Amino acid sequence: MHRAIVGVVALAMTSGAWCAAETPKLPDLGNGASFHGLRVLPDDSPWNQDVSKEPVDPNSAVLINSIGANKPLHPDFGTTWQGHPNGIPYVVVDNKQPNVKVTFTDYGDESDAGPYPIPKDAPIEGGPDADGDRHVIVYNRDTGKLYETWRAFPEKDGNWKAACGAVWNLKTGAPREQGWTSADAAGLPIFPGLVRYDEVVEQKEIRHALRFTIQRSRHAYVAPATHFAAKSNDPKLPPMGMRVRLKASVDISKYPATTKVILKALQTYGMIVADNGGDWFISGAPNDKWNEDEVHALSKIHGRDFEVVKMGQPVTK
Repeated sequence: MHRAIVGVVALAMTSGAWCAAETPKLPDLGNGASFHGLRVLPDDSPWNQDVSKEPVDPNSAVLINSIGANKPLHPDFGTTWQGHPNGIPYVVVDNKQPNVKVTFTDYGDESDAGPYPIPKDAPIEGGPDADGDRHVIVYNRDTGKLYETWRAFPEKDGNWKAACGAVWNLKTGAPREQGWTSADAAGLPIFPGLVRYDEVVEQKEIRHALRFTIQRSRHAYVAPATHFAAKSNDPKLPPMGMRVRLKASVDISKYPATTKVILKALQTYGMIVADNGGDWFISGAPNDKWNEDEVHALSKIHGRDFEVVKMGQPVTK
């Protein structure tokens, strides 16, 4: 994850009542638990905005080309990869989970102090020996709060160290402090933008935008992002928070069932630039029940199949 210090700017995020799909059932407990259709952010959250009819950004073609019009969409999730769960894992806890101290090593001044209800054996992105982003994501089903850390390492006493961390109240959808980063470079929550097995296979519907990465971004961001992560001022490069959607003209009818659910979400809600990484890498949570063939059918979609949703004025300071 590449980051840069940014100035302070006010960005508003709408809020509303915490919304469930049609059932009041709580999420299950444990790693990769099912949410049973619970929509974790308010209906008026930017993540839950239907952008299928929004105008196209006038600079769309240039921005798409800067990422790679001929590059395939890459599912950055699945069953396993190199012996470890493939994707960004999460664990659901309740108020019985003890809180622990998290010491922040890089962005303490932009991190939420906690404490954090992180289990001793919480799943780490890439596995316990990973040398990457090492995200740890914990959702408390009793409070509706989300706890996310970047570059997280467990300590022998049960506490944790992390480069930075963020606590989100998903009942309100309130954003980060003005100008702050989060466990994601764009200052966004990670969990709401993941492709999850329970939504795709159990609910057969994703009702929110998804998260993706690009190699080169601009020294700028647009709402709902609150942070940028690059030095280049090239206007041809995407800012953090830029949203793209799969063109309505793309025929998704012949794709496998799992793939079709994801592609439908990309046409309705789109996906948001959240971090620097592989181009067109769409993020999801690991699950040993994923059908890998159906997941990898996403790679038949290319950059040219997307368009940029019209953006507001990018923030550059």
